Amino acid sequence: MELGKVNRLTLVKRVDFGAYLAENMEGKERVLLPSKQLPQGGEQGDRLDVFLYKDSSDRLIATMARPLAMVDQFAVMKVKEVTGIGAFLDWGLEKDLLLPYRQMLGRVEAGDEILVRVYVDKSRRLAASMKGLYQMLRCGAPYQAGDEVRARVYEFGHDFGTFVAVDDIYSAMIPRHENTRHLRIGDQISCRVTGVKEDGKLDVSIRGKSYEVIDEDAEAILQLIEAYAGVLPFTEKASSEVIRRETGLSKNAFKRAVGHLYKEGRVSIENGKIRQTEKM
Repeated sequence: MELGKVNRLTLVKRVDFGAYLAENMEGKERVLLPSKQLPQGGEQGDRLDVFLYKDSSDRLIATMARPLAMVDQFAVMKVKEVTGIGAFLDWGLEKDLLLPYRQMLGRVEAGDEILVRVYVDKSRRLAASMKGLYQMLRCGAPYQAGDEVRARVYEFGHDFGTFVAVDDIYSAMIPRHENTRHLRIGDQISCRVTGVKEDGKLDVSIRGKSYEVIDEDAEAILQLIEAYAGVLPFTEKASSEVIRRETGLSKNAFKRAVGHLYKEGRVSIENGKIRQTEKM
């Protein structure tokens, strides 16, 4: 019998509170299928496809219902409550699925809908994890550069970018130079496909096309210059890391926005600094 998966078992004995199932009529290991789950007319010798999990007393139990995900599968599940040991998720069965704190990649709250995988823990119990999804998500999405898609945030990989699942199943990433600090794990966002890697994974952006966001970027830079008392102590010649950390923009986006401000006479560039002019 495989925990966390669908097993085809034989009904070997009916009782008042359900029926006992085993791998065959002579099987010594038996599992209870509660009476409310027992198909009408179920008789001894019938072969039933049941999902196996553990009840609140840690006993193996069968159900005709199917969870949103089985062992080694992933799905979007809703957080029902957060307790001292972790978060409990609605996965389609009577008993909720535990997401332990050590398997979280960020804070979650009741009502959040998050992407998780199902695994068997060291105590032989079924549990959820936010880790390891990158290896499980599919490649080869039916999209190409320029397509608008919906994606769900599932991990912040600070050295690489923000990992998202397009349509909740396809692997994609927002580049690290884009500002995603306003996002939380579980957020659903609209984004644009900017490229498709050789392995089929997607590159996506939450920013509009350069000509659509240049005014917005320029205004953000002006606000930053004002915060620096009118003089920004670096230009587009600064490193990409400095520009991204201070502005949340890529070096190219920063350069375009500064050039836009310069042409409008709103800033001057001298001695490695950008100064706000009086012309506003």
